[in-house]
Amino acid sequence: MRILIAPDKFKGSLSAREVAQNVALGLRHVLRDAKIDIVPMADGGEGTAEVVCNALNGSWLKCKAHDPLGRKIDACYAWIAERRLAVMEMSEAAGMWRLSKNERDPVRANTFGVGEMIVAAADHGADEIIIGLGGSATNDGGFGMARALGFRFDYGREHGHEQEQEVSQLLDLAKITKPKGLALPKIIAAVDVQNSLLGENGATRVFGPQKGAGKDKIDILERALTKFADVVANEFGFDYRDNPGAGAAGGLGFGLMSFCGAQIRPGFDVVAEAVELESKMKDVDVVITGEGSLDRQTLEGKTPAGVARLARKLGKRVFAIVGRTNGDRQVREIFDGVYQNARPGMSETENMSRAAELLRENARELAKIL
Repeated sequence: MRILIAPDKFKGSLSAREVAQNVALGLRHVLRDAKIDIVPMADGGEGTAEVVCNALNGSWLKCKAHDPLGRKIDACYAWIAERRLAVMEMSEAAGMWRLSKNERDPVRANTFGVGEMIVAAADHGADEIIIGLGGSATNDGGFGMARALGFRFDYGREHGHEQEQEVSQLLDLAKITKPKGLALPKIIAAVDVQNSLLGENGATRVFGPQKGAGKDKIDILERALTKFADVVANEFGFDYRDNPGAGAAGGLGFGLMSFCGAQIRPGFDVVAEAVELESKMKDVDVVITGEGSLDRQTLEGKTPAGVARLARKLGKRVFAIVGRTNGDRQVREIFDGVYQNARPGMSETENMSRAAELLRENARELAKIL
């Protein structure tokens, strides 16, 4: 029997590679003669750069940047020399992990550091940049990133220009001026959500609360990004606010399309192509995937759904081993079976701390069925 294990990370517990390795250990306890291959996966969220870097034998480069609140940091991105490809994550500079809980404030947080990373990769000679849009602490529509690239934002007399720090100042935005001679490589924005920039399903209303935005700030942010999109449309003649993925990473998807000419693509597809997942899946009998949480959002572009669709296309049985699931029927139906680490009465903290052990246990149970 040939088995392919292609999971995403268990956020806060294990990397995608660690998940795959523990599932393999559990399987081998029962299926001693099985041939098992592991292909760690990602979908544009945190861990994307690491997965692609490892798959393509890349290296890591450092650059100077700023965090969401403007503090100096050293940021890292992956470099695939033979393809002159840079693979980075916006969260490296502007991620939630950069802030303590009491620092979360999407009105102040910005993506300036992401722009600095893009400039660094371009200066290094990149022909292409893949940037994963997940784990953001920001909700600025890519406003900060554009400033780092040299775009100039002009306001009314009260604010002047180039003094902006907060997203709320976009409410007074009057004009945007492109920098002269800006030359950027091809940019692919890898997303794991399909949200638009504005509205009930937009960046602010869906993701703002988890970044620290209360009701008053949500209203400010929504109006600011609306004004931002209006001015971009008036100045440049195109409008990406309603494009799927525009709302990813607090609207950074919108900013990358508007200021960098970026192409928005499902992160799973980008990673699957990079690691050649389909060719590795063709000759196996069974596919196993997983991630920390399996729920309705899984269907919007997360790794397990992508792996399941590809497995179905190739006529393979596919199973999921996950940290927890809410039992959504529509989600469970895309798999031949779902195993979860969560147990009755088990706290989330215990579930996360015992993730490796529980993965091995679930893999042994699955192996008995196989």
